[in-house]
Amino acid sequence: MITVSQALNALFDLVAPLDIEFVPLRVANNRVLAETQFATRTQPPFAASSMDGYAVKSAEVEDDTMFKVIGESAAGHGWAGTVGAGQAVRIFTGAPVPQGADFVVIQEDVTRRGDLITLGRDISPKDNIRPAGVDFMQGDPLSAPRILHPADIALLASMNIAQVPVYRRPKVALISTGDELVMPGQTPEPDQIIASNTFGLAAMMENLGAQVRILPIARDNESSLCTAFELANSADLVITIGGASVGDHDLVAPVAAKMGMEQSFYKVAMRPGKPLMAGRLADMAMVGLPGNPVSAMVCGTIFIAPMIRAMLGLGRNAAPQRSIALSSPIGANGPREHYVRGFADVTGVRSADQQDSSLLSVLSQSNVLIARPPNDPAREIGEMVEVVDI
Repeated sequence: MITVSQALNALFDLVAPLDIEFVPLRVANNRVLAETQFATRTQPPFAASSMDGYAVKSAEVEDDTMFKVIGESAAGHGWAGTVGAGQAVRIFTGAPVPQGADFVVIQEDVTRRGDLITLGRDISPKDNIRPAGVDFMQGDPLSAPRILHPADIALLASMNIAQVPVYRRPKVALISTGDELVMPGQTPEPDQIIASNTFGLAAMMENLGAQVRILPIARDNESSLCTAFELANSADLVITIGGASVGDHDLVAPVAAKMGMEQSFYKVAMRPGKPLMAGRLADMAMVGLPGNPVSAMVCGTIFIAPMIRAMLGLGRNAAPQRSIALSSPIGANGPREHYVRGFADVTGVRSADQQDSSLLSVLSQSNVLIARPPNDPAREIGEMVEVVDI
């Protein structure tokens, strides 16, 4: 068996950042920016008023001062003249500040009669002007790689960037294996169960930006498995669930080997998830996950999600961990790295009472995995542990 870290490095070696494609800004949300973008303009491109009011010379702003209104500057319709002594221009939020003016008196501090305005008293010293380029200058960068969030989309639009270079979405094929499985919505026989792993894993990977196909269930025979692998042959990554152990009905490894898979490793010193297999099948990375539902989902968090992020150009990084204090004691760990289902809140983190790898109900109620190193001793309330958010 290899360690979790060794397995993750081997998995990273099976994948690489995918091709770059250009997409319209409108559909770039949640995509990964592949190349740093540079502003094509300055924002704002002119000094702009931040309030409705009157543009004047700051040197003339005094209590009870009178000005003659000589024009109007509105957003999209600036005033082209020059403000002279004793003059003011009616101005609205976002409008260009006219030449000669360097102060905007807000309209609440002004009394107007016809073309004359009179300032009130105790005028704020704030000039109410946004300088040209206060947001960004032409040539300023939005760095890559990064997952584009709504604020980034708004910034790119303001930079006047309409087509965005992003990494192509990984194409993933998911294959459940086993005679005991039926799809959700079907009626299982007395000795059958519902295939759940593919749906949980698909949701996980789609949240990360992958395009996922759930293929028909592969039965426990060579012909069915071969057909499933052939259906997956356009994918970047093929993932099998179940059938990767060494039982009489575990056929994934021998069938994949017959089809030319170059195995990278088999078995990882962790729980749940020990019978993990990986390799390369033609142009595809291949990962064989254990069939127990929690094992598959934990391996998805610890291994598959980092692989997807690496394919999206986000680097070769393990699942993020954070430190948190225990809110209840936890027993000693054994010789394998253990990802314990747990619940974290403002009081700390506690482990779930039941840790069997078949219990999806426990996983659903958990919000973290407590990462226990091999042979970690018993821990008491208040001691710090590392967790992975799920």
